[in-house]
Amino acid sequence: MINFNVPPYTGKEMDYIRQAVESQKICGDGQFTRKCNEWIEEKTKTRKCLLTTSCTHATELAALLSDIQPGDEVIMPAYTFVSTADAFVLRGAVPVFVDIRPDTMNLDETLIEDAITDKTKAIVPVHYAGVACEMDAIMDIAKRHGLVVIEDAAQGIMSSYKGKALGTFGEFGCFSFHETKNYSMGEGGALLIRDEKDIEEAEIIREKGTNRSKYFRGQIDKYTWVNYGSSYLPSDMNAAYLYAQLEMAEEINDARMACWNRYYEKLAPLRDAGKIDLPVVPDGCVHNAHMFYIKTADLEERTRLIEFLKNNGIMAVFHYIPLHTAPAGQRFGRFHGEDVYTTKESERLLRLPMYYRLKTDVVDDICDKVKEFYQ
Repeated sequence: MINFNVPPYTGKEMDYIRQAVESQKICGDGQFTRKCNEWIEEKTKTRKCLLTTSCTHATELAALLSDIQPGDEVIMPAYTFVSTADAFVLRGAVPVFVDIRPDTMNLDETLIEDAITDKTKAIVPVHYAGVACEMDAIMDIAKRHGLVVIEDAAQGIMSSYKGKALGTFGEFGCFSFHETKNYSMGEGGALLIRDEKDIEEAEIIREKGTNRSKYFRGQIDKYTWVNYGSSYLPSDMNAAYLYAQLEMAEEINDARMACWNRYYEKLAPLRDAGKIDLPVVPDGCVHNAHMFYIKTADLEERTRLIEFLKNNGIMAVFHYIPLHTAPAGQRFGRFHGEDVYTTKESERLLRLPMYYRLKTDVVDDICDKVKEFYQ
């Protein structure tokens, strides 16, 4: 069976975990956590990066830092993972879902302004498959209406928009290092902070509401409880696992891009014949080969293709069920405008195997089977 995903592994992970254990500092903010934070800060040019236990928790931190209150409205796509909405629902806010663009599966920037009310507090663009939303337009809307922008860049590390790293446009950006992502620590994430004024509060909330970070930097002689907070710090052993991959980030990225480009090249004839659609990467967007997907004619065809590939030893999967159609989405949120593309396009999308060390000859075999199905 060709797996859909294999978590990345470079070979140094166990050595670094051993170093973390031997340092006798395996809780949060140890040496490897600091190394990961510094690497991300340098790579993205963000003001501050704080590693977290998950992208979900990074988004929760962003919601707290944005002072999201009960009754506030937050604009986002419905085609996303539940965490995008959960972080705000936990604060008593209302997710307001708007339709997506059929080309990138991202939030349709032209529909945002019509969804804004006097209760709107934030916009949450989701960079699907590591392909950027139209951030110039989104930031312009946010500025004119006084709204916070929180980027769900769970899939977006190493991607950029017009030369600027995803996750660094809005006040806050959120990365994921789940086992399905390009770089992994099993479960984990990161909060990217754009403005200096938000750093101290972020450190306090992340450290259970204490000013412990200032204590460890020697800025105060003891720490105490100063605000609400929770424990968003990952173990340094998890960070050690991640750091082994960040050191090889370019190599991993290049290998994934080679597979992505191979898929695109091999499946282009099916697109040209009108059998499938392939991913679209707009001008100005540099993606990270987080996933490769095709779009079938409809749900019925996709279901048959998944079964055909499974019978041929290939694991291919669909993705999100739009949140506005889910029980919790109907309970906590609302869809603004017409669902022209969100449901229709989500039912067509099929993800093919994509992971570090996936061999190009295996990609060729997968493409041959997809072509066989359509013959």
